[in-house]
Amino acid sequence: MAAPTTESYAYLDQSAFYYDYETLRTTGVILGVVMFVAGILIALSKKCKCSKASKSPVEGPQPPKTEVPPQTV
Repeated sequence: MAAPTTESYAYLDQSAFYYDYETLRTTGVILGVVMFVAGILIALSKKCKCSKASKSPVEGPQPPKTEVPPQTV
């Protein structure tokens, strides 16, 4: 039997393609764990500027809040 030449490789049937599911699953699990841990670290980090955003954008004295008496029916 003769060894196939490089020219015959160009005409091989492409339906014999092999999917490496083991590597695909392993890579997916690793990426999932990395993104999960990164999300937890971001959520728990103390460098969030959310607390500063809750302050009023207008500085200076604020008008006093008036209390509304409860309505009677």
